Amino acid sequence: MKTKTLFTCQKCGFQSPKWLGKCPDCNSWNSLAEEIQVKGPSHIVPSTGPGASPVSFTEITGTAEMRLSCGIAEFDRVLGGGLVAGSLILIGGNPGIGKSTLLLQAMDLVGKSSGTVLYVSGEESARQIHLRGARMGVTAKSLYILAETSLEKIVTQIQKVKPDVVVVDSIQTIFTAALESAPGSVSQVRESAGRLMMVAKGSGIPVILVGHVTKDGSIAGPRVLEHMVDTVLYFEGDIGHPFRILRAVKNRFGSTNEIGVFEMTDGGLVEVRNPSELFLAERPIGVSGSVVVATVEGSRPLLVEMQALVTGSPLGMPRRTTIGVDHNRLSLLVAVLEKKVGLSLAGQDIFLNVAGGVRLNEPAADLGMTVAVASSHLDKGVDPHTLVLGEVGLAGEVRGITQPETRIKEAAKFGFRSCILPSGNIKQLKIKGMELVGVRTVEEALERAIG
Repeated sequence: MKTKTLFTCQKCGFQSPKWLGKCPDCNSWNSLAEEIQVKGPSHIVPSTGPGASPVSFTEITGTAEMRLSCGIAEFDRVLGGGLVAGSLILIGGNPGIGKSTLLLQAMDLVGKSSGTVLYVSGEESARQIHLRGARMGVTAKSLYILAETSLEKIVTQIQKVKPDVVVVDSIQTIFTAALESAPGSVSQVRESAGRLMMVAKGSGIPVILVGHVTKDGSIAGPRVLEHMVDTVLYFEGDIGHPFRILRAVKNRFGSTNEIGVFEMTDGGLVEVRNPSELFLAERPIGVSGSVVVATVEGSRPLLVEMQALVTGSPLGMPRRTTIGVDHNRLSLLVAVLEKKVGLSLAGQDIFLNVAGGVRLNEPAADLGMTVAVASSHLDKGVDPHTLVLGEVGLAGEVRGITQPETRIKEAAKFGFRSCILPSGNIKQLKIKGMELVGVRTVEEALERAIG
């Protein structure tokens, strides 16, 4: 056998025969690590069977995929209704956010109701997992814990136990003896994930992988890892904040717009069935800069509070700070307020926050952001029973939004009496008990909201 040394980028997988300070593929600095590759005889055995034959799409028969419930409704919602047989799922999130806690709770419920679960841990011993599980009330007898990092031994135990679900925590700690590189390297992660994918597809067992994340929040390891799996989930939230959000960014068996909301407690994670009530529980009444907007995540409408603070800046270049919304979007809306409405914001520090740790990515929150900034700047409060919806264009116009009826009905449940929204959406709405105020421009919306 011949050995060969290559330097592999730990972020994108680029390989070079010599060390480079900067990866020419993904432009990452100091990301190339030395890996030894062993060249030997090929282990691929040529197929002697007839192989598969092409089949017409109309001749393929089959029923809908049977799903295995995790026992946690919020988790099942994000997955698209539960675990699909033979699926490979990747869950990422910051350290300490609660990934292992969520999976341990879910697998406990699966073990109690549906079948056998094999929980593979490469970071904690079986005793450590037991101590944490006992605090959360984990008691399933069919939940088996395996503290192992060798891929070959893990596959052997899967074939021996024949579980209904397998959890690997985490994929970066697993290594195979076929490669000489260190655990967590690009080649080890790619090979381990590929082998587990073959196990999942061949046996029909759903496999859940836990992945570490980098400083920028993306899952560590080669990008091909996200392409190999069927579903990619991100567990988001601030460690100092009790709320956690499980979000799907890729799902071959369901929608990528669904989210699950949880609250971290002493006894583990608790489902939040009505997140709007939780996000608005501590909302100040009659305070300038506070506006309620409605966002839609998949099929779920959420009411969240938008908070803005505008104050004089002692700096030559005023600050524009955002939490939960795009920084560039705020700059665009501030320019619209200055040019089309006439507000003087050039020398003001502007801080914008979405309460509760929620991230808003849709344009329907534009008008709410604009009203919040203007309310704080003019020091005039917005009616606490008014909902603000709408997309703002560069000409100062208010554009229509999607699913306005779903958003307004959610607000009506919490006692909101009026809604400021694009005039183009009013024609198709018939909602009792809610005053609908249609506006065409930002200036008209500010007049209706804060006078």
